Amino acid sequence: MERNREGLPSEPSSEARIGEWVLAYGCRLRGYLWAATGSPDDADELIQEVFHRAWKSRHRYREEGKPLAYLLRIADRLVIDRARRRSAMTVPEETWRAVEPGDNGEPPWVRLQRQEATRALEEAMNQLSPIQRRVLLLKYYGDLTFAEIAEVVGCPLNTALSHARRGLERLRQVLATTGERP
Repeated sequence: MERNREGLPSEPSSEARIGEWVLAYGCRLRGYLWAATGSPDDADELIQEVFHRAWKSRHRYREEGKPLAYLLRIADRLVIDRARRRSAMTVPEETWRAVEPGDNGEPPWVRLQRQEATRALEEAMNQLSPIQRRVLLLKYYGDLTFAEIAEVVGCPLNTALSHARRGLERLRQVLATTGERP
């Protein structure tokens, strides 16, 4: 079994390796897809497609970077394709939280505050340009370096850094006007 510099499976040449990729990267991919689509159901649907496409194109995969960056590139393209096919509709967190099972015992006002902060962040993220939103989602949900982000979105490193800086500045401006902490 070939492993990358982090000791994680590096080459999807067998079903077992794809299975290891699912275990190693599935949660982070789902987090990115959930944030990008606003829907846990869409994230679950897309993550299956990510691994399906990784399997289908396994012969083209080259160990030049992190496997996570490779998978996030596939995920990013799927999100873009989905947005092109239908208007991007973000489901408010309150909608899916209301039906999500489980109660950790936190007071209702704490949960409400968290939901409001999440809603404000979603609205602020929706005011960013598509590329700024993608770069920030890949950075904070995909946990990629800026060099990896540049590779995923297909732009120079300095351009990716610039999109992140401008996106964060815009988020601070928008959140400051809503009274939320940036």
